Amino acid sequence: MSKSEEFWDKSADGYDKTEERFEHIHNRTRENTKKHLKGTEIVLDYGCGTGTTACEIASSVKEVHAIDISSRMIEIAKGKAAAREIENIHFAQGDIFDEGYEEEAFDVILAFNMLHTVPDPQRVVHRAIELLKPGGLFISATPCLGGRLSFLVGLQILIMRVLLKVGVIPVPIRRLKTSDLDRLLSNESLQIVATEEVFRGASSYFAVARVALNSDTVTDEVQ
Repeated sequence: MSKSEEFWDKSADGYDKTEERFEHIHNRTRENTKKHLKGTEIVLDYGCGTGTTACEIASSVKEVHAIDISSRMIEIAKGKAAAREIENIHFAQGDIFDEGYEEEAFDVILAFNMLHTVPDPQRVVHRAIELLKPGGLFISATPCLGGRLSFLVGLQILIMRVLLKVGVIPVPIRRLKTSDLDRLLSNESLQIVATEEVFRGASSYFAVARVALNSDTVTDEVQ
């Protein structure tokens, strides 16, 4: 078991509680996401955590494949889906780089609250492009810890960075800005089609990028 997997396993039981203060951001992210989903689509929810988002969007799509490196997170997620009698979600412990995924297998890939914690965000985006069908959507929501923060959140980030430095927390915590994410999602294979910055103690940047069918780029703000 990797240190990151062990860390998220230990965090799983209290994860939903720690995220309650950001529920406004999470709800807004899910509302925005549903606007871009269709009932015929197959979705990959990468870094699904305890499965709240997967359960919320399941009725809007054909099926959801929800993965997380934490087996405990997946266990909790399966319990949520079972309690709500949701049958079109396939939960599994795994990673987006698993070789079992075929190229162009998904219509939509979600990456919520995780691009600031992975070792190489650019590699994740490139892998998503491989797995998405032409015209498919990469939808992300990322805390912008390099932007506006409340005093309390700023203090928590400072503590986390100290714990990271001494090895207590084994995952990177990047202080990204919205401009960093725009650059990350803007390349010859992706077109940013919607963005919104949501603030509640910290800024979260919601962005939708489409695998390009042509060279035209269309940018559209979510209202």
